[in-house]
Order: sequence, then structure tokens, then C-alpha cells
Amino acid sequence: MSERTSWQRIARRIRVPLGFVFAAVFLWLARPTGKTMLLSLLLVIPGVWLRAYAAGYVRKNAELTFTGPYAYTRNPLYLGSMLIAFGFAAAAGSWVILIALAALFAVIYIPTIQSEEGYLRQQFAGFDEYAAKVPRLLPRLTPASFPADQNASLGRFSWGQWQHHREYNALMGAGAIYLALAVRLFLNHHGVTGGPR
Repeated sequence: MSERTSWQRIARRIRVPLGFVFAAVFLWLARPTGKTMLLSLLLVIPGVWLRAYAAGYVRKNAELTFTGPYAYTRNPLYLGSMLIAFGFAAAAGSWVILIALAALFAVIYIPTIQSEEGYLRQQFAGFDEYAAKVPRLLPRLTPASFPADQNASLGRFSWGQWQHHREYNALMGAGAIYLALAVRLFLNHHGVTGGPR
């Protein structure tokens, strides 16, 4: 097993626990203002929406999804996560958080995406054709088109799939972080602060 493959596996396993650690550090370093919290909505709302939209289309490990947001980007769930995360970095008003977040995505999510693409390439014969038409992360402006028979489910959005993937957790998580930032803002405003100045 190569070092690259080994790191890809490790990155996939640690990304969720590392996210919780990062969240704790984030709340400690955060210095939100009303303005930064409002501006963050410009990224967080589209990010939550994109994750929900993508979750209603994807049938993980069952088929290669070509439709919905998957016609624009191969990784709409990760793109949505990035929008949410960078939105909260903006809300925190901290350059340290922004730089740490960019490093975290580079070290963890790039190898994770590469590992998942290797799996998809092995499992689905049409992946290379799909990858040639649809960018890895940053979306194309118009949807890529594929023959209808390439997607067994015809690619319609399903609330059942959205529930199956428990994507409501992203919405609840975003709400919880905004609540924590609001508490932090209140404490900062009333002189009850912690963490670095």
C-alpha cells in the first residue's frame, strides 16, 4: 500500500472526529459580530441547501448519480460543506480560523475525494466518462448531459433519500453553531470573554 493510499484511508476515518475538535477550537477563537454573522449567511444558506439538494439525489454505493447537482459538480456534498465551513469562518471574524480551515480541507478532504473517486472508478464503468464532463469540485455553469439509460433512477430528487442520508443534521448543526456564536457574541458584548484577544 502506498503512502498516498494510506493517508487517503486515514483522512477518510479522521475527518468527522477532527471536525468536532475543530469546532471546539473554532468556538474558542471566534469573535463574531452581528455583521459577520449576517454576512456568513451568504455562504451558509447556499451550503445547507446544496447538501440537502445533493442528498436527495445520491444513492451511495448503488449507482453513479449524473443528475441534479451531480450534473454540475462531482462532489456537491463536499462543496456544500465547504460553503458552510467558510461561512462560519467568516462569522467568526478570525483569520486564524480561515487559514486553519483551508489547511484542514487541503489535508483531509482532497485525499478523501481522491480515495472515493478511486472506489467509484472501480465500481462504475461510466465514471471516467462522467469525470471527463463534470468537474471535481467547482461547478460548471451548465449541466452536463448523459444518455437517460445511464442513471437507473432517472435522477429525480427524493425526500426519502434526503431523510435516509439524515441531511437534516446539517441544518440542525448550522443552527446550533449560530446559537453558540450568538451566545459568544452576547458574552463578548457583556465583557465575559475567554480565549485569545
